[in-house]
This record gives sequence, structure tokens and C-alpha cells, in this order.
Amino acid sequence: MAEQRHPGPRGPRGGPGPRGGFQKPKDLKTTIRKLFGYLGRYRVHLCLVVILLVLSSACTVGGSYLLKPLINDYIVPGDFPGLARMLCVMAAVYATGALCSFGYARIMVHVSQNTVAKIRADLFDKMQELPLKFFDTHTHGELMSRFTNDIETVSEALNNSFGNLVSSSLNFVGTILMMLVLSPALTLVTFGMMGVMLFVVKTIGGRSRRYFAAQQKTLGEVNGYIEEMIEGQKVIKVFNHEPEAKAGFNSRNTAYRDAAINAHTYAGAMMPAMGNLGYVNYALTCCIGALLAIRSGDLGGLAAFLQYSRQVSQPITQISQQMNTILSAVAGAERIFEIMETEPETDEGKVTLVRVTEDRQGNLTEAQFDTGAWAWKKPEGELVPLRGDVRFDHVVFGYDERKTVLHDISLYAKPGQKIAFVGSTGAGKTTITNLINRFYEIQSGTITYDGIDVREIEKDSLRRSLGVVLQDTHLFTGTVADNIRYGRLDATDEEVEAAAQLAGADAFIRQLPNGYQTQLSGDGGNLSQGERQLLNIARAACANPPVLILDEATSSIDTRTEKIIERGMDALMSGRTVFVIAHRLSTVRNSQAIMVLEQGEIIERGDHDDLIAQSGRYYQLYTGQLELD
Repeated sequence: MAEQRHPGPRGPRGGPGPRGGFQKPKDLKTTIRKLFGYLGRYRVHLCLVVILLVLSSACTVGGSYLLKPLINDYIVPGDFPGLARMLCVMAAVYATGALCSFGYARIMVHVSQNTVAKIRADLFDKMQELPLKFFDTHTHGELMSRFTNDIETVSEALNNSFGNLVSSSLNFVGTILMMLVLSPALTLVTFGMMGVMLFVVKTIGGRSRRYFAAQQKTLGEVNGYIEEMIEGQKVIKVFNHEPEAKAGFNSRNTAYRDAAINAHTYAGAMMPAMGNLGYVNYALTCCIGALLAIRSGDLGGLAAFLQYSRQVSQPITQISQQMNTILSAVAGAERIFEIMETEPETDEGKVTLVRVTEDRQGNLTEAQFDTGAWAWKKPEGELVPLRGDVRFDHVVFGYDERKTVLHDISLYAKPGQKIAFVGSTGAGKTTITNLINRFYEIQSGTITYDGIDVREIEKDSLRRSLGVVLQDTHLFTGTVADNIRYGRLDATDEEVEAAAQLAGADAFIRQLPNGYQTQLSGDGGNLSQGERQLLNIARAACANPPVLILDEATSSIDTRTEKIIERGMDALMSGRTVFVIAHRLSTVRNSQAIMVLEQGEIIERGDHDDLIAQSGRYYQLYTGQLELD
């Protein structure tokens, strides 16, 4: 088994999360401001939405006011022709309001879906910029929850809630103004009940907001745990770990259930509470308004006011309902922006990798076409041939500053040399290769590549010059040829087949139903582990890098298959600087230098014969007196 990269700080998988506790958003105003920053791209559309919302609300509020002249001027006097005309006017007003509502809803769908698409794209782009350490400390399921659950809540809020919130607010303001025009005395009664309503909204809404945030957080933890358990289902069954897996799921599921119950309990209580308070307000208004109407004789005004009295509670109820959705969306958006605000992988390198041509005198010239030769281009324009000379000089490194993993590592690999690392799990073998790629930054010392400090090399250029074959294979959805070509996208079909032949994968590929055009899905689930690893090796061969890192590259291949591809691997490694990590000592025997590591230190170094002669740890491992952990 290869060593683990590094556990990192205790992340979301470390515990079941809050259990029914409050999880208040950290900065509500900032999150909303960022959301409106995305919406600001559609200012013209939003201005049109506001205009349509105002017209819709004006029609809704104005239509109710028409009850006063309808009753006083036409029904009471018995003017039926005038009543018919007034009914037509009211129908036109309400029809206009309906059309405006339809218009702003359609526009908001367009705005919201484009906004959510932009947020999703920005989140995905941000993921590509984050350092490897970030993914080491977050479960895949928890990160996927940002793309699914959290973005979905934002989409729902933008689609419906924001427009309805503005519409309800306008209706509320318009209704209050018309009530003041009709009867200031009755409006005071309504204000008294509104104070009670607002208190209920603030109390219930505040608790609901905090529980919705907790719900989003625990949902991400549940998704992360489920994905991890599904991926490891075979291991779970092999070790009879089902009871523990169920217990782990139940604890997280219970935390999610408790948060969801609390969130939806308060959200569900909002509408009944507001509805009952609205009925109380209506009953009081009827009693007091009837006494006033008897004195004034303004039956139409009373009818219009009662209509507004029923309407005034509806905007408050709708606002409270939409606030639940919006607050849930804010909680989701906060989690999305938390990822977007994570520090990206820093890259201060100025040295780039360029194609070059070389004349008879050895002078290099930058080329714009594929020449098969590469060089490092320094900021001042100097070209340094890419040879594959890698050196560590007193390197000290730790994933955590409080715990050093590599202690004063010094080594060199000249162009074309094969350097092997041997040692127990956790000794630091994979860590050394990760530092060559600059997946992590060292605390002290230097790592040079062709005499250039790797920190001065642009990371994309650095990694383009390196080929890595990992123990853990990953194949993408697509054809076999596409997966091999992943190492170099402009490779021709002939080059893809040559890479497969070099890796020893050509024979089994041609036996697949469609050969190189066979579709793979589910991480190559229809292939054996060894076949997947062969494709992984072919991918590196296709990239044709000057430096190759083999991290337990043949660990998933049986000894018979290993013998078959041994010649291909030797051809692949020929002329390249190669770093090999292997538990099978037979695979490192022909290395120019073998480094024996223990607890982050190189305790022995030399070629096979030298280390055997030393009769030290390597000798004990090779002769079977000791076994690698």
C-alpha cells in the first residue's frame, strides 16, 4: 500500500455536526450583497422587472379601491349601465395586473437561471484553482452538496422568492396608504394588529433562519458520508463494518433530521399564525367599521377597507414565507461563497515552458510548433534546456507547521537517472514527489529543476514537464483513446496507440468491444484494476514528459502482467529522470540510487549492490528479515 498523502486538519467527515443546535449565518448582509453583485449583471432586466412589479401592485391595490365607487355610485343608486362599465374597468385593471405578473415572472426565470449558471461556473472554476490540501480536508460529497443542494436553494429563491418578496412589499405599502385614505381610525386598529404580526414574524423567522443554516450544513455532511460509504462498500463488507457504517450514518442523519424538523416547524408555523391573526384583525375591523359606516353612510368605503383589511395580512404572510426560502438560500449561498473566498493556489513563478529548436551550434530558439524539444524561458528571455535535473537541498516540510514530516532532505537526480524511494507507510516517499509538483510548499531549503528554483517556475509549466502514475487510478467518462489522450490532448490516434503499446495495454484494448473507441464510465468499472492501471501508465507515456514519477504504479498489477509490461516500462523510462516508489523491491533493483526513508529522514542511500553490502535496513527488507508496513 502507498502511504497516505496527509490527513490534514479534522474536516467535515470528523464528526456528525451540530445536533439540533443553532447555526447562524456568519455575515448575512455580505452574502446578500454578493448575490446582488451577480444579479447586477442584468440591470436592464431588473429595472423592467421593478416596473412590472410596480404596475402589478398598483393594479392589485387600485382594483380593491374601485369597490368604493362601485357600491356608493352604482349599486346603491341602482345605476346598472354604469355598474357594467365599472365592472369592465375593474376587469381591465386586474387583467393588466395579471399580465404584468406573468411578464416579471418570465424575466426573473431568465435572470435567475443565468445567474445560477454563472455562480455554478465560478464555483467550478474556483475548484480548479484550489490547492490539493483543500481537497484533502473536505469530503467529495460535502463539496458536491455546494453544487447541488446549496445552488438549488439559491435558484429557488431567485426564481420565485425575490420577485414575490418585492411584490408583497409593494402591495403592503400600497394597501396601508389606501387604508389611511379611506379611514385613519380603522387603520389605527390594523396597525395594532400589525405590531403583533411583526413580532411573530421576527421571533419565528429568526429561529427559522438559524435552523435552515444548520440544515444546509448537516445535509452536506450526510451527502459526504453517503458518498464515502458507497465508494468503500466492498471494504465495508470485507471487514464486517456494516454496524459501524450504519451508526455513523444514523448520527449524521439524526443531526440533519433535527435541524430540518426545527427549521420546517418554525417555517410551517408562520402561515397559520399569521392567518389567525389576520382573521382577528378582520373581525375587529368589521365591528368597529360597521359602527362608523352607520354614522357616515359610506358603505362602499367600508367594503373597500374590509377588502384591504383582508389583504394587509397576506403580504405579511407572503413576506414571512418568502423570507424562509430566502434565508435558506442565503445559508446555501454563504457556503458557496465560503469556497469562492478560499485562498487559491498561489503561483508566483515567472519561468515558463516553451517549445524550442536547436541549431548545430546548440543555440536554442523559441518555436510556435511542436518540435519535440522544450526549454525553460526566464523572464529576461534566457532559454535553459529542459533536461530533468532535480535536486533537493536541505528540504524541511510539514503539512502542519507543528509537525515536521521531512527532515533535512538532500538528494539529486541527474537527467536520465532512476531514483527509487523505499520505506514504511508514512515515511515520506509520496510527500517528496508531491513537493516536486509543488502540490505543497516547503518550509525551508530549496528544490531546483535544471538549476532553477521550482518556486520560480510557473506551476502549469512545471506540471506539464512531469508525468505521474499514481497508485489510485481515475478514468474519465469517454473512450479509451480519450483517456489515454488526457495526458496530451493534441496526440494523434497513432501516438495514442503507440503509448498503449509502450505500456503493454494495446493487447487488452483491442479485445474490448470497440477497441480504442470503447466507452468507459463509472471510473472504468467494466475494466479490472490492472487494466485501469495500464491505461494510467499509457496516459503518462502519451504525455511524453522528461521527468516521470511512478507512485506504486504496478501495485495493482499481478506479477505476470508486471513481467509483460516490464519491457514497456523500461522503454518508457529510457532517457528520462524517474522517481519510483515501490513496495516490491524487485522493481527498484536496477535504480541508479535507492533512498531508504524512515520517519521523514533518509537513513540509507546507494545502488542495490551498495545497500546490500551495507547490511542495513535495505538488506533486511530485501532478504525478508523485515517487511514493509
